Amino acid sequence: MRSSFDALRELNDNLRKQLNEVSEENRKMEIQAKRVQARLDNLQRKYEFMTIQRLKGESHAAQEVKSLKQEKVPVSKPFKTALNGQVYELLTIFMDWISDHHLNKVELEEPGVDGEKPSFKPSQRSDIQEKCVKLLPLMTEQLQWMPFVNAKLHEPFVKFIYWSLRQLDAGTQHSAMTSTLRRLGEDIFKGVAIKGTQDNSVEHFVENKPKTAAFFKSSNLSLRFLSTLIVLKTVTQADYLAQAFDSLCLDLKTDEGKTLFLEYQAVPVILRHLRISSKGLLSNVIDSLLQMTVESKSLQPFLEACSNSLFFRTCSVLLRTPKLDLHILEKLSIILQKLSKIKSNKKLFEVFTIHLMLQEIQRTTHPEHAFLCINLNSTLFNLGLTKCNSLVSSTSH
Repeated sequence: MRSSFDALRELNDNLRKQLNEVSEENRKMEIQAKRVQARLDNLQRKYEFMTIQRLKGESHAAQEVKSLKQEKVPVSKPFKTALNGQVYELLTIFMDWISDHHLNKVELEEPGVDGEKPSFKPSQRSDIQEKCVKLLPLMTEQLQWMPFVNAKLHEPFVKFIYWSLRQLDAGTQHSAMTSTLRRLGEDIFKGVAIKGTQDNSVEHFVENKPKTAAFFKSSNLSLRFLSTLIVLKTVTQADYLAQAFDSLCLDLKTDEGKTLFLEYQAVPVILRHLRISSKGLLSNVIDSLLQMTVESKSLQPFLEACSNSLFFRTCSVLLRTPKLDLHILEKLSIILQKLSKIKSNKKLFEVFTIHLMLQEIQRTTHPEHAFLCINLNSTLFNLGLTKCNSLVSSTSH
């Protein structure tokens, strides 16, 4: 019995030793498995990176890795397709929220004559602008992915870009942004198409994808309107700008277009082109503003949006132009006549000496230009600078 007991105890010790060895081996195998999994993840990320390079035909490696992390775009895993759509949808909801409640609070580029207090402290304004400067290059890169994203998500994305651009209006111009803004404007104007590639895995696994992402040429009025404003803010080519203003004037013939003009606070965007240096575009610029003066529910809000120092200073500079084209002057006189009906604007007319320039134009204008004379007389009468006469009282502009 003693011998049997010793044998059992020895066997038990051997089994315990074997168990310890197996446990240790199992622990090592688990560590190795984790390392293999990490290596697999790295290889997967490398594959995604190489796929992006093939898709874009460019070598912006570091930028694309950042973009991939930002948007979590799955390239080769079909079971993550649904997640990709949800991520983009979630991001666009956030973009809408930020755009509608934060970014659209844009200060005038110049303080008003009444010394309005800005709604943001300088430090807050600077902080917002810096964030927009960091985001815009990433957003511009992501435009290349829009053909792979459900078309209904394009508008919130473009709206976020627009309001980010508008936040930069009141700040110093960032020279590093020049190439980004140029590329942004061109992509928005031309649209983005799926580029030819040997690898169709991305196209195969992305649902509801359009072949192209049309922005400026979109059939969606709101998306097209936003894109037009972005083109006007970022593009310098005269032919692009001419097409943008033509599109804008057509859209402003509709009530919905006028509503969008007010919603997106487009007056400052138009004013940057209302200058004699844009001589070829000047008529188109005035026409877009003139469309807003047509009798509609948008007329009064539009006139209020123009009742600030930025608008009157721009008009003052334009009126000082020697031998200003008669048709431009007539169109501008219509807008000024309507603005003169707002009593509080009298101070703005005086501060920028527009009333004096109008008096001089009235004195030197030939009587055969009856339309211009009528508008000038009506404007000066509204400002209390002339007595009512039959010519003025007959106007109803």
